[in-house]
Amino acid sequence: MVHKVLCVAEKPSIAKSVAQHLSGGRINTHNVPGNQYVKNYEFDYAFAPPWGNCSVTMTSVLGHLTGTDFPPEYKKWQISTCQQLFDAPVITSVDEDKKPIARNITQQARYSKALFIWTDCDREGEHIGSEVRQAAFEGNQGLEVKRAIFSNTERGHVLQAAQRPVPLDDRQVSAVAARIELDLRLGVVFTRFQTLTLRTLGGDLANDRIISYGSCQFPTLGFVVDRYFRVKNFIPEQFWSIKVVHHREDHDVTFLWRRHRLFDRMSVVILFERCLAARLAKVTKLQKRPTSKWKPLPLTTVELQKLGSRFLGMDSQRVMKIAESLYNKGWISYPRTETDQFDRGMDLKRLVEKQTQDNAWGPHAQELVNGAFRQPRGGRHNDQAHPPIHPVNYVAPGSLGDDDRRVYEFVVRRFLACCSEDAKGESTTIEIDYGSETFFANGLLVLQKNYLLVYPYDKWESSQQLPHFAVGETFEPTEANITEGETSPPGYLTEPELISIMDANGIGTDATMAEHIAKIKEREYVMTQSSSGSGRGEAAGRGGRGGRGGRRGGRGGSTGGGGGVQHFIPTTLGVALIEGYDSIGFDTSLGKPFLRKEMELKMKEICAGTKSRNDFVQETLEQYRDVFVRTQQQVEQLKAACRKYVFG
Repeated sequence: MVHKVLCVAEKPSIAKSVAQHLSGGRINTHNVPGNQYVKNYEFDYAFAPPWGNCSVTMTSVLGHLTGTDFPPEYKKWQISTCQQLFDAPVITSVDEDKKPIARNITQQARYSKALFIWTDCDREGEHIGSEVRQAAFEGNQGLEVKRAIFSNTERGHVLQAAQRPVPLDDRQVSAVAARIELDLRLGVVFTRFQTLTLRTLGGDLANDRIISYGSCQFPTLGFVVDRYFRVKNFIPEQFWSIKVVHHREDHDVTFLWRRHRLFDRMSVVILFERCLAARLAKVTKLQKRPTSKWKPLPLTTVELQKLGSRFLGMDSQRVMKIAESLYNKGWISYPRTETDQFDRGMDLKRLVEKQTQDNAWGPHAQELVNGAFRQPRGGRHNDQAHPPIHPVNYVAPGSLGDDDRRVYEFVVRRFLACCSEDAKGESTTIEIDYGSETFFANGLLVLQKNYLLVYPYDKWESSQQLPHFAVGETFEPTEANITEGETSPPGYLTEPELISIMDANGIGTDATMAEHIAKIKEREYVMTQSSSGSGRGEAAGRGGRGGRGGRRGGRGGSTGGGGGVQHFIPTTLGVALIEGYDSIGFDTSLGKPFLRKEMELKMKEICAGTKSRNDFVQETLEQYRDVFVRTQQQVEQLKAACRKYVFG
């Protein structure tokens, strides 16, 4: 008897691609009533035992099927009922617009022996898989449920995944379910409370504006505000240094002071006079040694977002949307991964060979195929789910849109760089003793660019040419001067910096960081300004910690042009919210990363099986309940911050 197997993907494009690979192109396609995007693909396929030859229906969802909310009796906004929402019941149900999709799964499951889930292989995908399983169980409780492990839609990889299904990971399902519940409870509690409380102040806050809260968005905003005040409160300090220059063999060699600089002018003058009194400098060290610039590590999601923002002229959210699209079309591997090491069993040379046909990077790829291939470096991270981001198939860049082409080209060039040799050079260091002070000069000669030939995003250039010096020789420097300067403030946070800080503090995951950044822009808590835009003072207003944040921009809070790296500047409301919560309690401030970071760590414990979902939810709710009670008691601090920054 031929069994029927129901396969469900997370997106229609993945369902179509997988169906084409498994069927060999012999497919019957049917529309799904009530949804124009989802299709049912019918074909035959021989799975591994015990299923064997089966009749397959491949379909998909459109992301999550279900949503979680409070019952209707808790919909009314009142400050007096906010605290009740920590314990109020929550309801999980199929979203209205997803009901035709859920019905389709239920109907197809009635006639199926097994359910194969093809959602993305991450926590969120595992939870979506559980929603698919629930919809299928509505039609057939006796289904055997498996999930396919895959990281790209290349044919061989898909066929392998179909032959080696594994059980759904219910620990990951529980972790996401807990996060969804907490995000709902905490988001609604604090959004309602701060919106209703601050509305009483009048002005811009008195209209229908929602002052929303998110447990990842507020720490993200806090990082922006913290850097803003570091810039505004910065007091420059004057410093002095000594520079020595010597002209030899038509080269002016600059020797830098080993002390770098001092903040006491008189001390520098005394040391400088000793140099002049000595008159002669003596070469004490001459070192020539081979040096290398290491090729980059394999590409992770966080690095793609940071470098995409820095080099490709688009924000991290845009980069990730394009990467998802390239993945769905089968051009690159799954773009959400923490892994920065390739498995030794992967046939990387075959992937390199696919790129030899390109006019721009094809010659370099051909050199790798011809014998220059080197195994990529291995980083320290492996999420045990997906390999680093890499090209899966070749697509002519001219057939892609401009932004898609740039992201694809970056992924390809990064991969080819990983498979190349480190850049090679020779460094020269000369040290001299001049009046008992040590000075040095460095020179670099790049001998072999290697990976740099295909990866223009890294720079490594030959520096000043150093003429011949001999250890023990003495000479009278051509020039010696005292230089002066002053310390400069840090810049406002750029998106690559913000992503790095979020990553270091455990705020969000590699898959959600871009969304959190987009949220604080959308909510007008920050505005962005291009590095090529107007000066900082114009954008950010004036004042120290008692000063004001940037004036509120238009929708999305963006100012400045599209080119260059974007700087984040908090609006007056953004500053007020962080300042207000910090004044209530620094260690448990909603603007600090501590509480959310602890949540992320506990979610990992659920995935590892060392903590239950219920314990995690209750522990976290108690922590945030304490913060809420303290906020109620000291709400005047929050109001005072708004009066100072928003209305001051």
